[in-house]
Amino acid sequence: MKPEHSERFAEQGYLRLEYFHPKDRMMRIKQKVLDEIKRGSDGRSMSRSMRGVPIFQQIAKLSGRVNVVGLHEELVTPELIDIVIRLGGRAPSTVQRTQLLLSPPSQGARTLEGLNWHVDMAVNPRDQVKGIQAFFLIDDVAPHGGATLALAGSHRVGMPRAPSVAQLRGSLRDSADLECRLGELGIGIIEMSGRTGDVFMMDMRLLHTPSINSTKSMRMMATSRCFLDA
Repeated sequence: MKPEHSERFAEQGYLRLEYFHPKDRMMRIKQKVLDEIKRGSDGRSMSRSMRGVPIFQQIAKLSGRVNVVGLHEELVTPELIDIVIRLGGRAPSTVQRTQLLLSPPSQGARTLEGLNWHVDMAVNPRDQVKGIQAFFLIDDVAPHGGATLALAGSHRVGMPRAPSVAQLRGSLRDSADLECRLGELGIGIIEMSGRTGDVFMMDMRLLHTPSINSTKSMRMMATSRCFLDA
């Protein structure tokens, strides 16, 4: 990791690490996920089991029925923790066990309306980074393929030369023209799509949300949160 990567993380609140994990490691994990889904399906199709379940609850339902032994150890490596230390300036006090983030295919048309924008750590933007969340791409995730969305720079709202909280809230209320309105504030929507083995590191003060998987492939990701003491 280069010094400019830390600077970019501080400014934008996220960093993409391309091909961080080797493809063969991720392919092993992918096969374990598929085996677990098949084992727990009892012969019913995945799409049928999701009927009537609200779109974003489908992620929890599908992810909750899959248990991959050794997932955390495979993904949260000493090399990843070193990246956390370099981005956060200190070692994490707590590292949450890795959880799967699985979205069934063909959830509907891509939209920015009705999304669940939220933060996992409401901290004054003048504070140090107190939490970093890693998002792991177990398989290729195409654009509009259900990847987590984040608002780059939203952790700096309220600081000098940054949008106010009221401006950001006003833009989020007008979701029909969200990308344009956010662009006027200097905030971009980041879609955590990419290739197998990519990892996104995100300041946990960043606004983010699940998104709809409009593709014919399952969205296969995992996540872990690292908490940093002051």
